[in-house]
Amino acid sequence: MKNFKSIQLALYYSFLTQFKAAVTFLTQHIRQNVQNSLDEDINNGDLTARLLPETASARAQVITRQSGILCGKAWFDECFLTLDADCKIIWHAKDGDAIHPGQTLCKINGSARALLTAERSALNLLQTLSGTATTTRRYVDAVAGLSVKIMDTRKTLPGLRHAQKYAVRMGGGYNQRAGLYDGILIKENHIAAAGGIAAVLEAAFKLAPKGISVQIEVENLMQLDEALAAGAKLILLDNFDLDVLSAAVAQTAGRAELEASGGITLSSLREIAETGVDRISIGALTKDVEALDLSMRIIKD
Repeated sequence: MKNFKSIQLALYYSFLTQFKAAVTFLTQHIRQNVQNSLDEDINNGDLTARLLPETASARAQVITRQSGILCGKAWFDECFLTLDADCKIIWHAKDGDAIHPGQTLCKINGSARALLTAERSALNLLQTLSGTATTTRRYVDAVAGLSVKIMDTRKTLPGLRHAQKYAVRMGGGYNQRAGLYDGILIKENHIAAAGGIAAVLEAAFKLAPKGISVQIEVENLMQLDEALAAGAKLILLDNFDLDVLSAAVAQTAGRAELEASGGITLSSLREIAETGVDRISIGALTKDVEALDLSMRIIKD
């Protein structure tokens, strides 16, 4: 029993350490995203905001004109708090919540100049991340009842990769590797340059540190067999049609995780999922973003 409790404690502290590291990592990116956005918009000063007295305060509210999934509160808050550390923001919804037209999302109280200067940057980030989460939820809902995972890709908006990957999670999706540094994906050119599937996988398994995934892309069922024989546990099936996807699932028989990718749309998603693949990766979650329509309005006393 003592050993079991020790293992439990070790696992708990390991989880806590990883969780704190993840929070710190995301916090740093939030601050960086916000500072970049404010610098881009303000430059050497907000000329229009100078029409207001420096000491004036104001109240405002943010409403949504569209249904969707809320995401990006921390980015939104940071925009205002960077310009007014005493600004108060009260939220009536949280990240991941479904929101509806006319709904008040939050109320803000602070420096009038800060509210107006931060408005566009705050809304841009909130609208974009809510748009990403909303799109993701549509894809997740389309495969409801099936065990398949909806995955994102590296096809993200420049400078917003970690923010959008967070938004994908808020929409119910799953994250692939964040970049080239935290996962190995072997594609056609890697295979050709390394001398074949067996050779490149052997090299990848030796190179990959503990906890780093190794995935290989195959173009046909023959290559799938080669990859399985070489010990592949995560295989990407790029642009396979439905019949071949079904054949690949049967051929693999649970020996590896199979991921479908390439040209997948909302209308074709369910059929692809029903072939039995384990994962489906979709670039449109993060690259074809339609920002949610949100609006901030000053509340007149």
